[in-house]
Amino acid sequence: MFTGLIQEIGTLEGLVDRGSGTELRLAAPGMAPALERGESIAVDGACLTVETHDAAGFTAFASPETLAKTTLGDRQPGDAVNLERALALGGRLGGHLVSGHVDATGRLRAVKALEDAWEVWVEAPAEILRASIPKGSIAIDGISLTLVDLTADAFSVWIIPETWRHTTLSRRAIGSRVNLETDMIGKYVARYLENALGAGTNPGQLEELWAKFRD
Repeated sequence: MFTGLIQEIGTLEGLVDRGSGTELRLAAPGMAPALERGESIAVDGACLTVETHDAAGFTAFASPETLAKTTLGDRQPGDAVNLERALALGGRLGGHLVSGHVDATGRLRAVKALEDAWEVWVEAPAEILRASIPKGSIAIDGISLTLVDLTADAFSVWIIPETWRHTTLSRRAIGSRVNLETDMIGKYVARYLENALGAGTNPGQLEELWAKFRD
C-alpha cells in the first residue's frame, strides 16, 4: 500500500530480458541503501518487488502483463521514474490510499502554467472517468492528486510547485502515456452497486446512476 507521495525520482539504467518478463535496473541513491530485498516499491505507480539492491540502486522484475498494461513497457534506459516505498503501518497518510495496481493508462493532453501552479489535462478511458468525481483522488504515475474538472473524455488536475519540481510530470511531453489508478474506495462502491443493480439494469441506467454520483 502506498500514499502517492513521491520520495525520489529514479533513473532507469537498464533492461534485461529474462524470458518470462524483464528485469529493471534503477538508480535511486537516495533510497536504495535503506531498501530490503522483497519489499514493495511503486515505480511510476506500478507496484514492483525489490530483488537486489546496493548503495546506488535496485533491481525489480516486471511481468509481461505489467509491461503491457502500464507505461513501464514504454520506458527506456535514461528515463526518469517516480519512486515510493510502501507505507509503514502507523505512518502518515499524506496523500490517499494507493494500491500500486494501475487501472489503465491515459495521455497528457495539455499543460498550462498558471501564476502559482500548473493545470494538467489528461485524456482517460471511460472506466477511469466513470470512477472519478470532482475533488476526488487519482494517482497519475503514482502521484496522489485531486481531480478538478471532468469532461466526456478527460480530466484536469492542478500541480503545485513542490509536486512539479519533485516528480516526473514536469518532464513528460504532451501526448505521453501516464499510469492511472482511481480511488480505491470508489472502486469498491462502484463494484458493489453494479452487482446490486446489475440484474435487469441496462448499461444506460448504470451510466445515469454514475452521473448522479459524479455530480
